[in-house]
Amino acid sequence: VPQAWVVERMGKYHRILEPGLNILIPIIDKIKYVQSLKEIAIDVPQQSAITSDNVTLSIDGVLYLKINDPYLASYGVEDPEFAITQLAQTTMRSELGKISLDKVFRERE
Repeated sequence: VPQAWVVERMGKYHRILEPGLNILIPIIDKIKYVQSLKEIAIDVPQQSAITSDNVTLSIDGVLYLKINDPYLASYGVEDPEFAITQLAQTTMRSELGKISLDKVFRERE
């Protein structure tokens, strides 16, 4: 399983371990985060959205996520999966609000 191990030295970010032989200094170095670099699927919960012609729709979805930068995934946000799910929900509602019901059915992709 491809993983990135984020190492802190005395409580401060030090480096990301690469695959292969790595040497850590006990007590001084600590593996703080382990980030999976594989693609994962996250279920976007069902929610309601209103189209531009004021029709309420119930929508849900699946979000595919792959971490490209383990440093930002560890230190950039508290819970990256939750943040991305919230962003996807907001974006779906916003985009559906811009189009009419007829166009939604034509462009389901």
